[in-house]
Amino acid sequence: MPFELFVALRYLFSRRKQTFIYIISIMSILGVALGVGALVVVLGVYNGLTTDMRDKIIGANAHGIVMSYVPAAFQQHPDLVRRVEAVEHVRGATPFIYTEVMLSAAGGVKGLVLRGIDPESAPRVLIMLREIRRGSVADLKREGTPGIVIGEELAKRLGIGLGSRVNLLSPSGEKGATGYSPRIRPFEVVGIFKTGMFEYDATLAFVDLKAARDILGLPDGFLTGIEIMVDDVYKADAIAQSVQDTLGSPFYVRHWMEMNANLFAALKLEKIGMFILLTMVVLIGSFSIVTSLVMLVMEKTRDIAILMSMGATRSMIRRIFMLQGTIIGFVGTLLGYGMGLSLGWALKRYRFIKLPENVYTLDHLPIIITWQDVLIIGASAMLLCFLATLYPARQAARLEPAEALRYE
Repeated sequence: MPFELFVALRYLFSRRKQTFIYIISIMSILGVALGVGALVVVLGVYNGLTTDMRDKIIGANAHGIVMSYVPAAFQQHPDLVRRVEAVEHVRGATPFIYTEVMLSAAGGVKGLVLRGIDPESAPRVLIMLREIRRGSVADLKREGTPGIVIGEELAKRLGIGLGSRVNLLSPSGEKGATGYSPRIRPFEVVGIFKTGMFEYDATLAFVDLKAARDILGLPDGFLTGIEIMVDDVYKADAIAQSVQDTLGSPFYVRHWMEMNANLFAALKLEKIGMFILLTMVVLIGSFSIVTSLVMLVMEKTRDIAILMSMGATRSMIRRIFMLQGTIIGFVGTLLGYGMGLSLGWALKRYRFIKLPENVYTLDHLPIIITWQDVLIIGASAMLLCFLATLYPARQAARLEPAEALRYE
């Protein structure tokens, strides 16, 4: 064992004789442990909430959207879906029509976003359509009254369910003898979905492409765009660029990262802010290390002088006290890991913290602890604890043996 480490451990474990210094050291370890544990849990919760929100957004929307600067371009290229699906890393593509209409039912009137879809290919691209709670997307294509799939919040608000008859009113209107009047078409509710995000569940509905064109008065073959699913959501930007290069002008491609950039940038900023805030707890613990080491240097002045008289260099004395502070930080970090990871495991396993489901996107507190966050937290804590040792260690190394022993 190196000489410096041996002396540092002796000083560390013999502090029971100096009760006040010993208590300060214990408080330093606990301060570091609480800061590290809090960081592990809080960043895990942030990761869980962010991941859940991302999954909900991606589940209700495609990974990318092919649009056109020329509205009639999709009618001129009927094989566009096949060309998009042929691009490498694209798992699926489906055409869609996007518009805003009014829905009228016995329980009232509500404005909503209407999306015309292909019932066969859309479930391969939109995850939410595979998990409809009641009914089926396949029933959108039916004889007689066309079908519509609505969100659970919208169904509750208007008091409608499967089999209910509703009317959709298009603001584009149709020309009659007395001028333009709203275009109104009857629909039957054939499915009810729930994403967990209130905005989608209360304002989104799906109909068949043919029914969407009919209520909007659009020609056959008209499309708003093509939604695509990729095999790696984190590479959606690169894959979108590949689709863009394949299709060329007048088409352009947008991906989910670009369309939700502001939301995820805000979440990332909040995570950084919380990390800095909780790092202050670790910093308080490191200040206690400074206090503990300064008092130890004052108490061990005679010992330091004797060691230097016996041949110990100033750099060796400096390393002794730096090692003591580092050991305190290391023990505090390990203890904090144990506290944080144990609490995180308990939260994930038993879900004893419940959330109101009508406010949040899920009914429990989610937590995802990544090894990258754990390493960053540990490295930050150890760095702060190491920096806290520099001043006391420097002061110990500057002691003059003759002056220190003169007054002993």
